[in-house]
Amino acid sequence: MRLGVLDVGSNTVHLLVVDAHPGARPLPAHSYKAELRLAELLDDDGAIGPAGIDRLIETIAGAVQAAEDQGCEQVLPFATSAVREATNADAVLARAKTETGVDLQVLTGEEEARLTFLAARRWFGWSAGRLLVLDIGGGSLEIAYGIDEEPDKAVSLPLGAGRLTAGMLPGDPPDAEHVRALRRQARTEIARTVGEFTRLGKPDHVVATSKTFRQLARIAGAARSTEGLYVQRELSLKSLREWVPKLATMTVEQRSTLPGVSEGRARQLLAGALVAEGAMELFGVPVLEICPWALREGVILRRLDHLPAS
Repeated sequence: MRLGVLDVGSNTVHLLVVDAHPGARPLPAHSYKAELRLAELLDDDGAIGPAGIDRLIETIAGAVQAAEDQGCEQVLPFATSAVREATNADAVLARAKTETGVDLQVLTGEEEARLTFLAARRWFGWSAGRLLVLDIGGGSLEIAYGIDEEPDKAVSLPLGAGRLTAGMLPGDPPDAEHVRALRRQARTEIARTVGEFTRLGKPDHVVATSKTFRQLARIAGAARSTEGLYVQRELSLKSLREWVPKLATMTVEQRSTLPGVSEGRARQLLAGALVAEGAMELFGVPVLEICPWALREGVILRRLDHLPAS
């Protein structure tokens, strides 16, 4: 069957169309995306403003049309932290349903972490042993750990690259004091959870998902996306430590010239790097592997698990 998953995230609205059936690997067929950066559009009251809502509705409508054009039997729509935490979330969701027919399901942070963990587990398989999975989104950082398909522990922290950039890194480039303040806050938040994970045992394999980690791995020398999904890509703490001070002194325009860094994500890259560095140091991770699958694939896999085998 042809499925679409519509991800209204903190950075992008992304429709991923796949051909899939239970017991088989979902095969990507089409992708439709638009960068809205909702995490950066919240006003002082924490609401998505009228212009942001208009852009969101227009983008969802475009995704619905794309899903129809691609012959999707079903679309699985969900929203993450930017919508979840907006003070006018109910109004945004109601308008989306009225004007586009899309009933967005708002995932909790823990649900995000669990579904992302499922995708990583299916990608690496049982031989990977105990997995520690890190995911930096626009609005939050998800961390999950476990040996099965359901993690033993999963948390979501308010450490998304878009959220932190908008709230803590004014200036282009930001001054050193703001960078230090963000670094302190990120590490304080992460450190509160480290003990809950380390008491579960040392992971056998540490992996990361998300655009932020992929871009950090790319500028550190990992293979480009055109070389395919199955090329192993890693990010070392040593490389990250070397890149963080460089990113802190670069303008957004300069960051956008780095390999694999899109213009739309360049502004958030420093905040993402600081969170990634803090997580790797506090969890004692010298090297992690980039997982091509993440939340969207987790949503698809969970849906397929509930379909009868053909």
